[in-house]
Amino acid sequence: MHGQESPSFRSKFSPFLFLALIFLVAWFLYYRSEKAVNPVTDPDAQSRAVTPRGDLAADERNTIALFKSASPSVVYISSIELRRGLFSLNAYEIPRGTGSGFIWDKQGRVVTNFHVIEDASRVEVTLGDNSVWKARLVGAAPDKDLAVLQIEAPAKLLSPIMVGDSESLQVGQKVFAIGNPFGLDHTITSGIVSALGREIKAATGRTIQGVIQTDAAINPGNSGGPLLDSSGRLIGINTAIYSPSGASSGIGFAVPVAEINRVAPELIRHGKLSRPGLGVTLAAPTIAAQLGIKGILIVGVQPGSAAEKAGLRGTRQEGREVVPGDIIVGVNGQKVDDYDQLRRELEKFKVGTKVILIIMRDEAPLEITITLEDLG
Repeated sequence: MHGQESPSFRSKFSPFLFLALIFLVAWFLYYRSEKAVNPVTDPDAQSRAVTPRGDLAADERNTIALFKSASPSVVYISSIELRRGLFSLNAYEIPRGTGSGFIWDKQGRVVTNFHVIEDASRVEVTLGDNSVWKARLVGAAPDKDLAVLQIEAPAKLLSPIMVGDSESLQVGQKVFAIGNPFGLDHTITSGIVSALGREIKAATGRTIQGVIQTDAAINPGNSGGPLLDSSGRLIGINTAIYSPSGASSGIGFAVPVAEINRVAPELIRHGKLSRPGLGVTLAAPTIAAQLGIKGILIVGVQPGSAAEKAGLRGTRQEGREVVPGDIIVGVNGQKVDDYDQLRRELEKFKVGTKVILIIMRDEAPLEITITLEDLG
C-alpha cells in the first residue's frame, strides 16, 4: 500500500543499522580505553618547587619538644605465656600481649597496668634505645590496675618520667598520650580532658574512682602508657578505652597520678598494697534490702580483730529470731550506703589510723572509734 515500507526494505535496513550501532559503541569504548592507557605525556615534566612554610606554630613546637623530652621515659612491654602441648609434656612460650609503661626511677622500676602483665610467665621491657631487659614483678595492686616491674638496666639508660598533679586538672585542658599502640614504636596522640571523676571497673571487678576521661586516641598497646599535660608531666596512666571494636572511639580512661603516686611507693616498699579494714564480714546488699536495712549490715566480727576490740556487734540468732548486727552508715562524718563507698572511704587512711564509724544499733545512731587494721 502507498506510504508503507515494503517488507524487503525493512529486512535489509535493520541489520545494517544494528551493525552500525555496534561499530560506534566499540569505537567509543576503544577510544576511551586508549586515552586511559596512553594518557598525554610530557617528557619535560619537572618536580614542583617547594613552597616555604615558615616557622612552626607555637603549639606544634611545644608538642615536638614534649615528645622528645617524654618519649625516653616510655617503654614497650611484652608479656609471654608458658604453655604445654596438647599431646606432649613439652612447654613452649607464646606472646600473650603487649602494652606500654614508664620509667619510675633510676633504680629501674617501671610502672604499668596490672592487666598488661597479668598471668604472664615472663615479661620483657624494651627501652627507648631498643635494648630489651627481662623484668621481675615488684608488686601489683589489681584493684587499682597498677603494677611495678624491676629491670636491671644501667641508670644512664633510665629517664624517669616527670610527675605532675591530677588534683588541679580542668575539663578542656590539653593532654597527650604516648605509648606503643598495636606494637608501633612510640606514638603520640593529643586531645583534651573530656571529664573528671569517672568510674571504671578493674580486672577484679572493683571500682576505680576519680578516673580521667580523655578523647586522646588510646588503642591496644597504649595501656600502661602515660597521659601527660602540656608541660610533659605525668597526670595519669592510660588504662582503658570504651569501644565495642577494641579500637579508639574517642573515649579513653586514665587512672590519675595522685593514685599512682600513692600506690607505687607502697608496692615498692611492701610488694603489695595494704588494705585498711575493720575485721568484719558484711551482708550482701540484696540481703540488707530484703531486711529493709539502709546501710551496711555487719554479719560477723572476726575474733581478735579491730572490730571486736572496738565493740562492734555482728548479726546473731536468738532462738528462732535473727537479730541484725550493727549497721554502718558513715565514716568520719562521710555517709556510706554500700560496700564500695565504705572501702573507698577507708582507703583514704593508712593502716593504724583511728577513724570514727557511725553505726545504727537498736535503731539509734552511735559513734565508735576504731583503729584500722591491715586486711592483707
